[in-house]
Amino acid sequence: MIENFKRIQATLAKSPHLLRLGRLFSETVLIEVDGDEYYLSFEKGHITQIEQGPSRKTPWRFALRTDAEALGKFWQPRPEPGFHDIFGLVKIGRGRIDGDILCLVKNLRFFKEVLGIARAQEGVYE
Repeated sequence: MIENFKRIQATLAKSPHLLRLGRLFSETVLIEVDGDEYYLSFEKGHITQIEQGPSRKTPWRFALRTDAEALGKFWQPRPEPGFHDIFGLVKIGRGRIDGDILCLVKNLRFFKEVLGIARAQEGVYE
């Protein structure tokens, strides 16, 4: 899973469109997959650090919690209904969003497009 996030980090660094969208986003986000925690630290749209948890000392602004199967379906090039969006995961009961929802909504397009980077890459989730 950490390798997938590193691929997203590398692709994001080469995406001027996304970096422009995220230029005001400097937060740490928790992604929890099957109980495993991953902390993505963003600085002005760049992912500067990826840490595997758990950590009670790492503050995060908001969290996306899901299971590996749902995330794998989300990362498919053409995900089925319900797996096409982070709010779709929540709606079908396969995801949960915690923390500062306002921060997420203010940066929703950026965050969703960053997670969607994995869809364009062949063989990312295996």
